[in-house]
Amino acid sequence: MHTAVQSIGAHQPHASSVARVAIAGATGYAGQELLRLLARHPLVTITAAMSSGAPGVNGAERRLPALARLWRGDITPLASDTLVREADVVFLALPDAAAAELAPGLVDAGVRVVDLSGAFRLRDTAVRARWYPETHRLPDAVAYGLTELERAAVAGARLVANPGCYPTATLLALAPLVAAGLIAPGSDIIVDAKSGVSGAGKTPSERTHFSECHDNVSAYGVFNHRHGAEIEQGVGGPVTFVPHLVPLDRGLLATIYVRLQPDATSGGRGEAAVAEIYERAYADATFVRLNGSALPEIKHVAHTNFCDIGWRVDPSGRAVLVSAIDNLVKGAAGQAVQNMNVMLGLDETTGLL
Repeated sequence: MHTAVQSIGAHQPHASSVARVAIAGATGYAGQELLRLLARHPLVTITAAMSSGAPGVNGAERRLPALARLWRGDITPLASDTLVREADVVFLALPDAAAAELAPGLVDAGVRVVDLSGAFRLRDTAVRARWYPETHRLPDAVAYGLTELERAAVAGARLVANPGCYPTATLLALAPLVAAGLIAPGSDIIVDAKSGVSGAGKTPSERTHFSECHDNVSAYGVFNHRHGAEIEQGVGGPVTFVPHLVPLDRGLLATIYVRLQPDATSGGRGEAAVAEIYERAYADATFVRLNGSALPEIKHVAHTNFCDIGWRVDPSGRAVLVSAIDNLVKGAAGQAVQNMNVMLGLDETTGLL
């Protein structure tokens, strides 16, 4: 990896200078996490931090108390012309419809974009129309930003569609085994995943009301969650995905059930076979930590950009994979910064360790 900024087109600073970055949607959970990470990044400067709405942002939003002395700027109203004029890279932490409207114009103007919404994640037109009907056009050079598995595509992208939090945890655990052909043909793939309340975003709802989620665990979106489509895209086939809301402010744990190829598990080699595939896939991946049979926990990854993966395999070939991330960092803002680093030709750990 290089340590200087490489060419990114019309808005590229010289290699010895810092990149100018802006955040649209800076007052949400992911947006504030982006500000926290980018404020300490040694090779960028934050030139704009905007709300997700039109002019008229209220005084309470102009400064963010949690970022006092970490970031000294003000929140300003969303203004696309300012983003084009003042940024080399724009992070969109906006609702899907707003990101779908804004991103193509930014890309056309020569700005590189990291989009944290779901607007550009799905490649199939019909599937995307079902889950993200507001997305009418995909800009040129779009990459799916699961950094460890799509690094080369991210490096050359004009727009990176940052993955969802559930797909990030699930696909980092599952995709290498699928690619290696280790999963038995016709095996059901079952993903039982649990996320903290911040995964639902900052806009309150009945489900995320304190009285509803405190001391409670609930399943939701069964057979009807857009992240299920994103996971199926990543593995190339059907997946049974059941998300759950748990009474935590942050963190996500995915438990995945599959059956492995018989020849992979002969002689009790199942766990070793899984380990070999993961070690090859993530040999150069700083942010993936392989736990083996020591299964990960949410507290092990909270406030970090790590994804911890553990696994168990029984003699019959049944495998349980467990993956843990912080949904606001590796599942959102941290992975977005990691993708920006790759886009700019920086060491991808810059500002994250």
